[in-house]
Amino acid sequence: MDTVRRVSQILKSHPTLEGAGVHLKRAFGFQQMPRLDPFLLLDDFHSDKPEEYLPGFPWHPHRGIETITYVLQGQVAHGDSLGNQGVITAGDVQWMTVGSGVIQQEMPRGR
Repeated sequence: MDTVRRVSQILKSHPTLEGAGVHLKRAFGFQQMPRLDPFLLLDDFHSDKPEEYLPGFPWHPHRGIETITYVLQGQVAHGDSLGNQGVITAGDVQWMTVGSGVIQQEMPRGR
């Protein structure tokens, strides 16, 4: 038997700055979302203006969380304090477990 579920809430993203000044839209991750537990953060960043995304997300800790990065267009260089590094390109997905005490960076490249 199929159960029809109704939409209980429609959320709109909010413009914010993150990292070294990246302009992005955050759909989830604000304190007004107590139903998303334990934690969910959903950011979207894209722009025709390189100055709005090229500053990137320099070295920062994640303190032991799971991150998923999906690139629709362009490239994002990733590196961590353990020496791991790579480039995530259009169509790629990176699922990463970030260990406590490890710092990392994600830096958009190109357009």
